[in-house]
Amino acid sequence: MAPIEMFLRDSDATDSLARSLAATQPARASVYLQGDLGAGKSTLARAWLRALGVTGAVRSPTYTLVERYDTTRGEALHLDLYRIGDAGELEFLGLDDSDAALWLVEWPERGQGGLPPPDLRVELAVQGTGRAARLVPASPAGATWLARLSEFWWVAALS
Repeated sequence: MAPIEMFLRDSDATDSLARSLAATQPARASVYLQGDLGAGKSTLARAWLRALGVTGAVRSPTYTLVERYDTTRGEALHLDLYRIGDAGELEFLGLDDSDAALWLVEWPERGQGGLPPPDLRVELAVQGTGRAARLVPASPAGATWLARLSEFWWVAALS
């Protein structure tokens, strides 16, 4: 499956992408959210968690490094690894025993070797007043997911 590229013109478009990803995600998924500061990684993660039924505060894990959420699909972990020096620091977060259904990982390159491999990479970049998004399958499950996402969008467009 080839990557899917799109332009997210505003926060509503980002919310729509997050809802579509949540609706089509597999039972277990690891997602690497990549892009520069201000690219929209946390915004996408927050909208995704809301789409999975999180109603309370959705905090950015910038200082805590990890936030755990109960969702309609099981536990979700939102990690922001910007502040860690190397993957060895991940062992202090107590993630080894996690049976999370969803991993949303910002700055995954800083935790390389200490994270589950990605099923999907979401690459975000500022483009004018919006964001460019590129969804890249990184596993067979990720390729199946993107195929399902493409079908979901096609069906949703007919509704």
